[in-house]
Amino acid sequence: MDLGIRGRKALLTGASRGLGRACAFALAQEGVDVTIVARRREALEKTAAEIRAASGVEVATVAADITTTTGRSAALAACPQPDILLNNADGPLPGDFRDWSREDWIAALEAMMLSPIEMMRLTIDGMMTRGFGRIINIVSRSVKMAQLELGLSNGARSGLVGFAGGLARQTVAKNVTVNNLLPGIFDSDAQVRHIEGMLEPGGKSFGQIWQERAATNPARRYGRPAELGAYCAFLCSAHAGFVTGQNILIDGGSYPGTF
Repeated sequence: MDLGIRGRKALLTGASRGLGRACAFALAQEGVDVTIVARRREALEKTAAEIRAASGVEVATVAADITTTTGRSAALAACPQPDILLNNADGPLPGDFRDWSREDWIAALEAMMLSPIEMMRLTIDGMMTRGFGRIINIVSRSVKMAQLELGLSNGARSGLVGFAGGLARQTVAKNVTVNNLLPGIFDSDAQVRHIEGMLEPGGKSFGQIWQERAATNPARRYGRPAELGAYCAFLCSAHAGFVTGQNILIDGGSYPGTF
């Protein structure tokens, strides 16, 4: 299927590795020029080189902290009129809410809620004026199925999803959609960090927890980042203009509800 987005421009945050990287690859393979943003320059340039080699599209890099005004300004200087915006941020490590300070909560809100909202504020009017826009937020299945150890993520990401739902209804008439991807367990660096944060002295090993999480998923495996990337590319396509305000689980069937 021709997704109808060749020549479009995408700005992707948190895109040097993992699920953000997979989305950048999927869009590039559809002929979209991509600007990828991340904090670590080395990983960023490596990903950019791989995307160029695989797709031949234009790839710009911005090594910046998107939670800062300076970082957001740098991202938009590199891609001032994006047709596609991907908001992606690592979640904090697992923990007990009794141990989290107010500063911990503010940092979580900045990374997983406030910065994505600000990126939308800075780009969505231009998309509406031009008559095309696709905004994707990578959040987590935890907004539908809260994970006890991920309280910071449960709270901050749920706030983003609530805001996005209201925004999506205001922009779709101008062919600008806003959707959220809710990944479950994926074979990614973020999953490794998550499990490392769950390890306890004398408890289960990393390998045991890793295998158990796959075994208890109905698919009996971890998701492949490219699977989420392909879904992202379709939601960004010319064919997805009637899909907005949706929270789409990509979790191998692990969410137990009917709705």
